[in-house]
Amino acid sequence: MTGPYPVRVEADLDEPLSRWLWLVKWLLAIPHYLVLAVLWFCYPFVGLCAFFAILFTGRYPRSLFEYTVGVLRWSWRVQYYSYAALGTDRYPPFTFGDVPSYPARLQIDYPHRLSRGLVLVKWWLLALPQLIIVGFFVGGGSWFAGRDDWGGFWWASGGLVGILVFIAAVVLLFTGRYPRPVFDFVLGMDRWTLRVAAYVSLLTDAYPPFRMDLGGSEPAPPPPPPSPLAGPVTAAETPQGWTPPRVAGAVGGAVLLLVSTGLLTGGGALLWADRGRRDADGYVTGSAAFTTSSPALVSDSIDLSGTGPDPAALLGTVRIGATATDPAKPVFVGVGTTDRVLDYLAGTQYTTVTDLSGRGAQTLHPGSAVAVLPSDAQIWTTESAGPGTQSVTWPAQAGGWTVVVMNADGSGGVSARVDAGATAPALPWLATGVLAVGVLFFAGGVALVWMSARAATRRAPPSFAAG
Repeated sequence: MTGPYPVRVEADLDEPLSRWLWLVKWLLAIPHYLVLAVLWFCYPFVGLCAFFAILFTGRYPRSLFEYTVGVLRWSWRVQYYSYAALGTDRYPPFTFGDVPSYPARLQIDYPHRLSRGLVLVKWWLLALPQLIIVGFFVGGGSWFAGRDDWGGFWWASGGLVGILVFIAAVVLLFTGRYPRPVFDFVLGMDRWTLRVAAYVSLLTDAYPPFRMDLGGSEPAPPPPPPSPLAGPVTAAETPQGWTPPRVAGAVGGAVLLLVSTGLLTGGGALLWADRGRRDADGYVTGSAAFTTSSPALVSDSIDLSGTGPDPAALLGTVRIGATATDPAKPVFVGVGTTDRVLDYLAGTQYTTVTDLSGRGAQTLHPGSAVAVLPSDAQIWTTESAGPGTQSVTWPAQAGGWTVVVMNADGSGGVSARVDAGATAPALPWLATGVLAVGVLFFAGGVALVWMSARAATRRAPPSFAAG
């Protein structure tokens, strides 16, 4: 493609910015969100009409084009004001039209002719590589790279854009300044996203370039090639601007930042489990209530083979407890190897649950009454029966294990609260390790983004031509 790309995304960093206003912009933008919710509801239907118009006539109806561009333009202004950039404190106008004085602008050239064949594949098949990239950029602070069934482009929030905008917001809160390198990089990702949005929305046949054009302005057209009659070229200099290695460094740093958020979140969750879910006996516990009409409540097979050669080093001692809803009704709880438990339950009606939360699916296996009372079956690694709360403990061992809760008399209709826990001696170390790696990834990501942006924005030294 020669000449500028037909989708032009421009934005000005509207300084000075308020240190604290970004904390409530989600609230201030609610009127826009309500209007945009209606506009985006209609968006796929407009896209569907445009699809058939292009397929049969090769033209995008001008009125539908203006609507689609207007929704994208309106959304871009709101996103720029809020959490796609936080680049301005000026409230976005309620209009489809272009507002040249507003700091965020979007222009898309009207295509007088569009390919009838491309319209069948460009919005899903051809756009797939671009959607993967954009989904990585924004798949989780201001948009979500996706499409609906009719080719519309819909937005949600998160991804690298969200991470970098949050970093910029924190810097703004403490320094009163928006870091310009972060702004340039965020705008590059936003621009890429809008180009893909326009392509997926059938607004152009020009394939979005695989290029990160950073900063608030569209890139200048390339200079003409030098004339053969030109004078001597100056000595080689270090290239300025966003060269491919610097873009790669910035993207790599952003990837580290994205990974670090998962590690820090996971490490924090593990630390919370260690400190907040550990009972007085040292067990990290969870519980849920279960009810079934069958004679037995059975867990899915718990495979501890993947926890290393010594599962006890990670899980320690495991404890399972069961308390019948009717305190006077004796309850049985037992743990055995999966193959032996299934042999015992063969021909018996029982219910399998998939997790201890109580929200997992339950599967009722058909069969008859219990042939042998659970306490008489010689299959259990550990067991307990009686009224009130019954619990069993055993050191975690490799293999497949199944937990069974029954009425002690083998009758149908089990109703009990089940508690599961483990001493998990490795949990504090695991939480600390995950958090430490997350901090290292975060520091490395910040360093990579900062160094790449600093090198790209450093001014070139003056140079002089020879002779």
